[in-house]
Amino acid sequence: TGEPDDGTQFVSMYQKQQDIYPRAVKGWFAAWRWTFVWLTQIVFYGLPWLQWGGRQAVLFDLEAQRFYILGLLLYPQDLIYLAALLVLSALALFFFTAVAGRLWCGYSCPQTVYTEIFMWVERHIEGDRIARMRLDQSPWSANKLLRKGAKQGAWIAIGLVTGFSFVGYFTPIRELAQAAAAFAVSPWNLFWVLFYAFATYGNAGWMREQMCKYMCPYARFQSALIDADSLVITYDAARGE
Repeated sequence: TGEPDDGTQFVSMYQKQQDIYPRAVKGWFAAWRWTFVWLTQIVFYGLPWLQWGGRQAVLFDLEAQRFYILGLLLYPQDLIYLAALLVLSALALFFFTAVAGRLWCGYSCPQTVYTEIFMWVERHIEGDRIARMRLDQSPWSANKLLRKGAKQGAWIAIGLVTGFSFVGYFTPIRELAQAAAAFAVSPWNLFWVLFYAFATYGNAGWMREQMCKYMCPYARFQSALIDADSLVITYDAARGE
């Protein structure tokens, strides 16, 4: 319309996320990742069921204000020890990142672990990369509906078990299981089971790497903790990738 072009470009910050179809990989690092998946999930799902001296081995009883950790009995005034432990853990995390790269993000972060589990389910139901791309591009059919429904059902089941196990750290898990079997779970327990299940389902099933890019606070520290010699996974511009 006669207005001068000053070269200004408008970039939308709300573009639709491009679908990513990772293929199954094998190798030394992939094997180590699955080793940590097994280790972390055996501890997470199994620890609430472990008994110690006639009681649950790890239980954070907020109502009674007592925190049981194996043979330790802690009260609210003892939380200074927990705070010290968290500070030491954060410092250790920063130290390992500075020395050896993104070990936490690649092998032990819950977002990484559950995304790996959900992707494993996806591959076994819908197929590997090419098969999933063809399935998404194909019109809806009985086969597509069955596979998509089975995947979503499996994801929801994993989320519910995860939410149940999480609440089992704050409510005796055996009592919680009996209440669930009788459909008599308290409203607050039900809320937190469903909340954590939905968070697991949404984060690992749908958001995946977007959680790391936009929401993870630890990702903001990465540029300050790594240098040119740190181990990172990236593209080699010199090879034209």
